[in-house]
Amino acid sequence: MSKPNGPLVSFVFLLVFSSIFSPKLVFGSIPVHERIIMRPDPLRHLKHYNDVFNVTNKHYWASTAFTGIHGYAMAGVWTLCGVYLGIFMIFKNSIASNESSSSWLTVHSDRYFLLLFILFLLLTLFAIIAASFVIAANQISQHRTKKLKNTLVKAGHEVTQSIRRLITKMTRMQYLLLPYDQKTSSRLNVTTHRLGRESRMIRNFVRNHEHSLDVAIQVPYIAHLGIASVNLLLLVAALVLFLLHWQPGLIFIIVFCWILTALCWVLTGFDFFLHIFAEDTCSTFEDFVQEPYNNSLSSLLPCMSSRKSEKILTEIGSTIHDFIGKLNSKITEVCTTMGLSEENFEMLGFKMICDPFSGAPDFNYEPGDCAKDAIPIGKIPDIISKFTCYKQNSTEACLENGKFLTEDASNKALAYSYTIESMLDVYPDLQSLTECTMVKNTFSEISLNQCKPFRSSLLWQWASVLSLSISMVFLVFTLILKAYQQRGRNFSICSIFPNRSNSVNVENQNVQ
Repeated sequence: MSKPNGPLVSFVFLLVFSSIFSPKLVFGSIPVHERIIMRPDPLRHLKHYNDVFNVTNKHYWASTAFTGIHGYAMAGVWTLCGVYLGIFMIFKNSIASNESSSSWLTVHSDRYFLLLFILFLLLTLFAIIAASFVIAANQISQHRTKKLKNTLVKAGHEVTQSIRRLITKMTRMQYLLLPYDQKTSSRLNVTTHRLGRESRMIRNFVRNHEHSLDVAIQVPYIAHLGIASVNLLLLVAALVLFLLHWQPGLIFIIVFCWILTALCWVLTGFDFFLHIFAEDTCSTFEDFVQEPYNNSLSSLLPCMSSRKSEKILTEIGSTIHDFIGKLNSKITEVCTTMGLSEENFEMLGFKMICDPFSGAPDFNYEPGDCAKDAIPIGKIPDIISKFTCYKQNSTEACLENGKFLTEDASNKALAYSYTIESMLDVYPDLQSLTECTMVKNTFSEISLNQCKPFRSSLLWQWASVLSLSISMVFLVFTLILKAYQQRGRNFSICSIFPNRSNSVNVENQNVQ
């Protein structure tokens, strides 16, 4: 009377199994680094991994893939049991007599046929539902994985574009300053080449790994869809052959279901590994948002140290702040030399220049703090041209018209002003790159909005495949019992009980 409770036992076993292997219950709130270093590494004779999250390290992949050992081991044990059972049945059938089948006919009554039929229907229904859940979970996990991949690839393209803009601007600045400041021009040239190498590295990384990521997403999707779909077809075929009572066909279905169950257990281990990897990745993303300069992702997405990036931005801010300060001092000096008041000088169109940087010691970029009537740095060339004395004009004529700047001084001032303007144009991009703002924003968006559904979809996929694997185990055993029960009996199509006349004839033959 315990056989009808098979689905309930299977479901309870699933819950217990899920609780045992659920990462939340196993690891609780253990930090990701401590979880990773404790994993056995099969490439190091099952010693602890003892390293950080690193997708370029084969030992990390081996230790993480090993977390699905429960599925791989079950698939191996199930395969060995299938081989042993097949050999045993072939050997037994070759030497078996008819006594065992006749005794089976006389011992079992109709209620055993009914109970086994009900158990088969329940397990088949449970397996069909589980296979349907596998297909649904597979679709959702593929969609969410693609979304996360696209977010990362998009961030890589945006970083590359920012670097390209910086290279273009810095190349222009380099040639503008070359006649007047070769030292600064040389430094810009070195920086441009470094940015070029970074851009090529990121572009090649995205280009080379985007295809690999697509393959890594597509292959598991096809595997899950194929195994679940074939499983549904076999379940329908088993039900049909069960009702047709075609014994050879039922034997073939048992063999195929046995093989498919082994594949389901392999997928169970693989899906658990994927879920663990998703946990590692999302936890590392969250850690990166909190501390980008001391994180295991730094090897893949290098960010400058906090001190180094602050130093670079401070130096740039200080240089521009000092340059604009000297220009404004020069304006005041010219006003004094010409005997003009500041108001009269402003009437000529010359005002103080906007300094978008705060003073020492931070030199923060604050473009909104400029005075309303201050001149933007981009308008300096227009103003300088009004006060430039070109070589074709005489000095007396220039002074009469208020043009006191020599052409050489004007060209130098224009070169510096264009350089400063270009630097201010790309300063937000430079600030974003040095502070890893774009990367942090991407990882923050992933950790806040994508990680939870991404992890839950992979957990749901693993639980669905686990449910299918467990239900297929019980279903295959039920099919074996049914095939043994039907052996030597005659059934009408779609009947549950064997024909009485056939049973009586067999019993009479045994008596004779």
